[in-house]
Amino acid sequence: MQPNLLFAVVRRGLPLVALCLLLGLLLGACSVFQWPQQVRGNKIDPDQLKELVPGTSTRDDVSALIGSPTARATFDDNTWLYITQETRPRVARTLGVESQTVVVMSFSEQGVLRDIRTLDQADALPVSMASQTTPSPGTEASFMQQLLGNIGRYNPGALGGGGIGGPSGPSGGAPASVH
Repeated sequence: MQPNLLFAVVRRGLPLVALCLLLGLLLGACSVFQWPQQVRGNKIDPDQLKELVPGTSTRDDVSALIGSPTARATFDDNTWLYITQETRPRVARTLGVESQTVVVMSFSEQGVLRDIRTLDQADALPVSMASQTTPSPGTEASFMQQLLGNIGRYNPGALGGGGIGGPSGPSGGAPASVH
Protein backbone atom coordinates (compact mmCIF):
# COMPACT_ATOMS: atom_id res chain seq x y z
CA MET A 1 0.00 0.00 0.00
CA GLN A 2 1.16 3.53 -0.68
CA PRO A 3 1.61 5.79 2.36
CA ASN A 4 -1.05 8.27 1.18
CA LEU A 5 -3.58 5.47 0.66
CA LEU A 6 -2.88 4.07 4.13
CA PHE A 7 -3.54 7.41 5.80
CA ALA A 8 -6.68 7.88 3.73
CA VAL A 9 -8.03 4.51 4.89
CA VAL A 10 -7.36 5.33 8.55
CA ARG A 11 -8.94 8.82 8.22
CA ARG A 12 -12.11 7.41 6.64
CA GLY A 13 -12.99 5.62 9.82
CA LEU A 14 -11.40 2.18 9.54
CA PRO A 15 -10.28 1.44 13.07
CA LEU A 16 -6.60 0.99 13.69
CA VAL A 17 -7.27 -2.40 15.27
CA ALA A 18 -8.82 -3.78 12.08
CA LEU A 19 -5.87 -2.47 10.09
CA CYS A 20 -3.43 -4.22 12.44
CA LEU A 21 -5.37 -7.47 12.14
CA LEU A 22 -5.29 -7.22 8.37
CA LEU A 23 -1.54 -6.64 8.37
CA GLY A 24 -1.08 -9.58 10.76
CA LEU A 25 -3.01 -11.87 8.43
CA LEU A 26 -0.94 -10.72 5.48
CA LEU A 27 2.29 -11.39 7.36
CA GLY A 28 1.03 -14.81 8.45
CA ALA A 29 0.52 -15.74 4.82
CA CYS A 30 4.14 -14.90 4.01
CA SER A 31 5.51 -17.96 5.85
CA VAL A 32 7.25 -15.88 8.45
CA PHE A 33 6.25 -18.40 11.06
CA GLN A 34 7.72 -21.91 10.84
CA TRP A 35 6.77 -25.17 12.50
CA PRO A 36 9.19 -26.33 15.18
CA GLN A 37 11.89 -28.77 14.19
CA GLN A 38 11.24 -32.40 15.17
CA VAL A 39 14.09 -34.69 16.18
CA ARG A 40 13.63 -38.39 15.48
CA GLY A 41 15.92 -41.15 16.63
CA ASN A 42 18.80 -40.94 19.07
CA LYS A 43 20.57 -37.58 18.78
CA ILE A 44 24.09 -37.77 20.14
CA ASP A 45 25.70 -34.75 21.75
CA PRO A 46 29.16 -34.12 20.21
CA ASP A 47 30.60 -33.58 23.71
CA GLN A 48 29.43 -37.06 24.75
CA LEU A 49 30.97 -38.51 21.60
CA LYS A 50 34.35 -36.98 22.53
CA GLU A 51 34.30 -38.87 25.86
CA LEU A 52 34.39 -42.21 24.03
CA VAL A 53 37.94 -43.40 23.29
CA PRO A 54 38.49 -46.14 20.68
CA GLY A 55 40.62 -48.94 22.13
CA THR A 56 39.58 -48.10 25.70
CA SER A 57 35.80 -47.67 25.89
CA THR A 58 33.56 -50.75 26.01
CA ARG A 59 29.98 -51.54 24.99
CA ASP A 60 28.86 -50.91 28.57
CA ASP A 61 30.56 -47.48 28.54
CA VAL A 62 28.79 -46.56 25.30
CA SER A 63 25.40 -47.76 26.58
CA ALA A 64 25.80 -45.87 29.87
CA LEU A 65 26.89 -42.64 28.17
CA ILE A 66 24.74 -42.51 25.02
CA GLY A 67 22.09 -45.20 25.48
CA SER A 68 21.14 -48.22 23.45
CA PRO A 69 21.67 -48.05 19.68
CA THR A 70 18.87 -47.24 17.27
CA ALA A 71 19.82 -50.34 15.28
CA ARG A 72 22.55 -52.92 14.89
CA ALA A 73 24.12 -53.89 11.59
CA THR A 74 22.15 -56.68 9.93
CA PHE A 75 24.96 -59.23 9.76
CA ASP A 76 27.28 -57.89 12.47
CA ASP A 77 26.24 -57.49 16.12
CA ASN A 78 29.53 -55.66 16.73
CA THR A 79 28.39 -52.62 14.74
CA TRP A 80 26.00 -50.24 16.45
CA LEU A 81 24.08 -47.51 14.60
CA TYR A 82 22.75 -44.32 16.16
CA ILE A 83 20.39 -42.71 13.63
CA THR A 84 19.11 -39.12 13.94
CA GLN A 85 16.79 -37.28 11.59
CA GLU A 86 15.68 -33.68 12.00
CA THR A 87 12.49 -32.82 10.13
CA ARG A 88 10.14 -29.87 9.82
CA PRO A 89 6.58 -29.89 8.47
CA ARG A 90 6.26 -28.20 5.10
CA VAL A 91 3.49 -27.85 2.54
CA ALA A 92 0.37 -29.83 3.54
CA ARG A 93 2.24 -31.01 6.65
CA THR A 94 4.52 -33.36 4.74
CA LEU A 95 7.81 -33.72 6.57
CA GLY A 96 10.95 -32.34 4.97
CA VAL A 97 14.28 -33.74 6.12
CA GLU A 98 16.59 -30.93 7.20
CA SER A 99 19.47 -33.09 8.43
CA GLN A 100 20.22 -36.75 8.85
CA THR A 101 23.12 -38.22 10.81
CA VAL A 102 24.23 -41.79 11.40
CA VAL A 103 26.95 -42.52 13.99
CA VAL A 104 28.50 -45.93 13.37
CA MET A 105 30.37 -47.57 16.25
CA SER A 106 32.37 -50.74 15.65
CA PHE A 107 33.40 -53.04 18.48
CA SER A 108 35.90 -55.90 18.68
CA GLU A 109 34.83 -59.42 19.59
CA GLN A 110 35.81 -58.62 23.21
CA GLY A 111 33.42 -55.62 23.26
CA VAL A 112 36.05 -52.85 23.04
CA LEU A 113 35.26 -49.83 20.85
CA ARG A 114 37.35 -49.95 17.65
CA ASP A 115 36.05 -47.10 15.50
CA ILE A 116 33.57 -44.20 15.47
CA ARG A 117 32.34 -42.81 12.14
CA THR A 118 29.79 -40.06 11.57
CA LEU A 119 27.85 -40.11 8.29
CA ASP A 120 25.48 -37.45 6.95
CA GLN A 121 23.27 -36.87 3.92
CA ALA A 122 26.29 -36.39 1.66
CA ASP A 123 27.31 -40.01 2.37
CA ALA A 124 23.87 -41.40 1.49
CA LEU A 125 23.46 -43.61 -1.56
CA PRO A 126 20.48 -43.10 -3.89
CA VAL A 127 17.92 -45.89 -3.90
CA SER A 128 15.68 -46.29 -6.91
CA MET A 129 12.24 -47.81 -6.57
CA ALA A 130 11.17 -50.60 -8.91
CA SER A 131 8.10 -49.57 -10.88
CA GLN A 132 7.12 -53.12 -11.71
CA THR A 133 4.57 -55.14 -9.77
CA THR A 134 4.59 -58.82 -8.99
CA PRO A 135 1.72 -60.53 -10.81
CA SER A 136 -0.54 -62.76 -8.76
CA PRO A 137 -3.27 -65.00 -10.18
CA GLY A 138 -6.84 -63.92 -9.70
CA THR A 139 -6.21 -60.20 -9.46
CA GLU A 140 -6.82 -59.35 -13.10
CA ALA A 141 -10.60 -58.90 -12.71
CA SER A 142 -11.98 -55.74 -14.27
CA PHE A 143 -14.25 -53.35 -12.42
CA MET A 144 -17.37 -54.85 -14.06
CA GLN A 145 -16.25 -58.40 -13.23
CA GLN A 146 -15.79 -57.43 -9.62
CA LEU A 147 -19.14 -55.63 -9.53
CA LEU A 148 -21.15 -58.41 -11.19
CA GLY A 149 -19.13 -61.32 -9.80
CA ASN A 150 -21.40 -61.89 -6.80
CA ILE A 151 -24.67 -62.05 -8.74
CA GLY A 152 -26.19 -65.48 -8.15
CA ARG A 153 -24.28 -65.96 -4.93
CA TYR A 154 -26.90 -64.18 -2.84
CA ASN A 155 -27.88 -66.38 0.09
CA PRO A 156 -30.41 -64.74 2.46
CA GLY A 157 -30.35 -67.65 4.91
CA ALA A 158 -26.61 -67.52 5.37
CA LEU A 159 -27.09 -65.06 8.20
CA GLY A 160 -28.91 -67.69 10.26
CA GLY A 161 -32.44 -66.96 9.04
CA GLY A 162 -33.21 -70.56 8.10
CA GLY A 163 -35.52 -71.40 5.18
CA ILE A 164 -34.32 -71.99 1.68
CA GLY A 165 -30.62 -71.40 1.45
CA GLY A 166 -30.34 -71.48 5.22
CA PRO A 167 -28.74 -74.07 7.39
CA SER A 168 -31.67 -76.51 7.00
CA GLY A 169 -32.38 -76.26 3.27
CA PRO A 170 -30.71 -76.40 -0.10
CA SER A 171 -28.87 -73.37 -1.39
CA GLY A 172 -30.23 -71.66 -4.48
CA GLY A 173 -32.30 -73.21 -7.25
CA ALA A 174 -35.99 -74.08 -7.08
CA PRO A 175 -37.70 -74.42 -3.71
CA ALA A 176 -37.80 -77.88 -2.20
CA SER A 177 -40.96 -79.79 -3.05
CA VAL A 178 -43.37 -80.68 -0.26
CA HIS A 179 -44.61 -84.34 -0.23
